[in-house]
Amino acid sequence: MSGCGAPEQSAALPANVDPGKEIVLTGRVLADGQPVGGAFVRLLDAAGEFTAEVVSSPEGDFRFFAAPGAWTVRALHRSGRGETAVSADGPGLHTLEVAVA
Repeated sequence: MSGCGAPEQSAALPANVDPGKEIVLTGRVLADGQPVGGAFVRLLDAAGEFTAEVVSSPEGDFRFFAAPGAWTVRALHRSGRGETAVSADGPGLHTLEVAVA
């Protein structure tokens, strides 16, 4: 685990999370199509401002809880970096992949 305090993620949603009421940005970090664990995954708002950071699980999984709007998910790893934009207008699971190269 990193020294920055970013929590490591898992694929399963916590039992108390209702994706019918919350916006959940979830996904996987990939390099050459393979999951990447230990990547720093950052959530940036529509203005490009840093909002949150987590560390991808050994399977490459990450998850953020967000407000409605446009977001950018950026992954930084020793194998490279990448980012994906997502528009989350309402509650639910918004699934994405971030390829790093």
